[in-house]
Amino acid sequence: MSKLTDVPKRILIGRALRSDRLGETLLPKRVALPVFASDPLSSVAYAPGEVLLVLSIAGLSAYHFSPWIAVAVVVLMFTVVASYRQNVHAYPSGGGDYEVATTNLGPRAGLTVASALLVDYVLTVAVSISAGIENLGSAIPFVVENKVACAVGVIVLLTLMNLRGVRESGTLFAIPTYVFVAGVFLMIAWGAFRGVVLGDDMRAPTADFEIKPEHPGLAGFALVFLLLRAFSSGCAALTGVEAISNGVPGFRKPKSRNAATTLAMMGLLAVTMFCGIIALAAATDVRMAENPGRDLVHNGVPLGPGYVQDPVISQVAEAVFGHGSFLFVILAAATALVLFLAANTAYNGFPLLGSILAQDRYLPRQLHTRGDRLAFSNGIVLLAGAAVLLVWIYGADSTRLIQLYIVGVFVSFTLSQTGMVRHWNRLLGAEKDPAARRRMVRARAINAFGAFFTGLVLVVVLLTKFTHGAWVALLGMCIFYATMTAIRRHYDRVAEEIAAPDAPSEDTVRPSRVHSVVLVSKVHRPALRALAYAKLMRSDTLEALSVNVDAEETRALREEWERRGIDVPLKVLDSPYREVTRPVIEYVKSLRAQSPRDVVSVIIPEYVVGHWYEHFLHNQSALRLKGRLLFTPGVMVTSVPYQMESSEAAKLRARRRQNWSAPGSVRRGPAERAKDTSPRT
Repeated sequence: MSKLTDVPKRILIGRALRSDRLGETLLPKRVALPVFASDPLSSVAYAPGEVLLVLSIAGLSAYHFSPWIAVAVVVLMFTVVASYRQNVHAYPSGGGDYEVATTNLGPRAGLTVASALLVDYVLTVAVSISAGIENLGSAIPFVVENKVACAVGVIVLLTLMNLRGVRESGTLFAIPTYVFVAGVFLMIAWGAFRGVVLGDDMRAPTADFEIKPEHPGLAGFALVFLLLRAFSSGCAALTGVEAISNGVPGFRKPKSRNAATTLAMMGLLAVTMFCGIIALAAATDVRMAENPGRDLVHNGVPLGPGYVQDPVISQVAEAVFGHGSFLFVILAAATALVLFLAANTAYNGFPLLGSILAQDRYLPRQLHTRGDRLAFSNGIVLLAGAAVLLVWIYGADSTRLIQLYIVGVFVSFTLSQTGMVRHWNRLLGAEKDPAARRRMVRARAINAFGAFFTGLVLVVVLLTKFTHGAWVALLGMCIFYATMTAIRRHYDRVAEEIAAPDAPSEDTVRPSRVHSVVLVSKVHRPALRALAYAKLMRSDTLEALSVNVDAEETRALREEWERRGIDVPLKVLDSPYREVTRPVIEYVKSLRAQSPRDVVSVIIPEYVVGHWYEHFLHNQSALRLKGRLLFTPGVMVTSVPYQMESSEAAKLRARRRQNWSAPGSVRRGPAERAKDTSPRT
């Protein structure tokens, strides 16, 4: 099977890399920015739309609150970025929020943060891919008609790209991310020039529509609640900020400084694009509604269920650049592509966090090891599977999925910043240098404000989004928390159970005798080899064991045994129900019951075949027996392999593949070294 899958594996993800080449996969800032910050950068494609969707519930009059909501989001973004710049300097090992919370607040807080981040990473993939499919679907009807299938296909493609390694995927993702950023900045600049300098009247495709409010005339507490809900939806622009603090080990040296610089660049770019799109949406009279077919009205008539609502960024680009123009098409394509690639933030964060949790024995140890391309392959595949499940359950609908979003990330924000406050308090208790103390006090103030602000936003998000789907994210966090706790308990219990005692124990006491049993069905070469091996074991007693399933075959076995004069006693077990496994198990248990201090060694001859399909035709009884005997105390199982001709042919094929050289991989002659003509002293 390994040979059958090795060639496609190499084609898809490339040749394996040696462990000592890990340093070659580290990222410079120009590549790290799109790798770790593609999520917050791309969220400006849907976060402004989510703000307007919520405000549309109160009608068009509520749209004038959108600039103030944008200001609140900007303040929150700068606060979070400034706080995480302290994190990457204090904890550069890559544990991020999990390490900060565990070290300063305890294992339970750390596990809560880890659960929140794992859920948020899965949602990042699902939301980003679904939003990208919706953007692409506005131009290609086939994509809209097959949203789930297309979203799953994109997830599979991204998974394969990430399995090729962080460096390769980062290089591939850098170009579309930078094209998107440049396109948005060009749109903001050109729109401002046209509106302010030229005085052009730019109008979005929905500018002539009216909004039928679901709850007209909201005031007082209801209006405040609506604004808070709009603000919580706009906070989707902050998702992925924590990925840089988790990915510090992936940066080139000096790692902390490069990560802090990348954080600042990401924050500045994200808030500028977010504010610019909100401003242009207001200037071009963009209209959005949660149910556009019913709530958007043109000439007094609802648009109907067949109407497809384009995202805010697409409407603004059409108003600024013109429908069908070259720049409009480029930005639309870059937007769809960067939304797909935004999931790359999760593909880098989830496997790395999973590796750290596996090292701490909270997740299966298989997540801790790197794959052929020095990426955490098992974590990548696990993330992809969870995202595919979410996309299938929610029908690749970003509006439904986004209600589950950002709960987990603000849980991690709040606990992380609270942990940083305790970190600085602990350091201040031992620091005497006045200059160092001033720096620590300043850093503590930043983290304290961050903890307060993000905690406040977390409360807002829970209050405004709980009934709209946020409870699913909380349920996912609880499931992750319970699962990881159970895994840790299992590993701790196993470690305690297998720990070597200081004093002598029954595990170190030599058995009284060894009773060897060789399983035979016929007298053939594998059986004779197993018998020869068993004689070398110098067992106290040795016998051959067969099960009488067919009377004629058993009689033939006895006759052949006697004819050859094999000097090992043959014992035949009756099996009236034609079973093989149970009589052997019962006989072995009876030997153990007679002499509990004896060890029973069961020797099983097995065929070694060279084709994958031959495994289904041989060794099935041996596999069942070994599986049952593993649960029998005091029983040792030994397989004696017998190589068939097909296995020899398989070895020859493997040797030929090893010696085969691809065209151009072998020099056509020795490379001549240039002669040194410099004078020697």
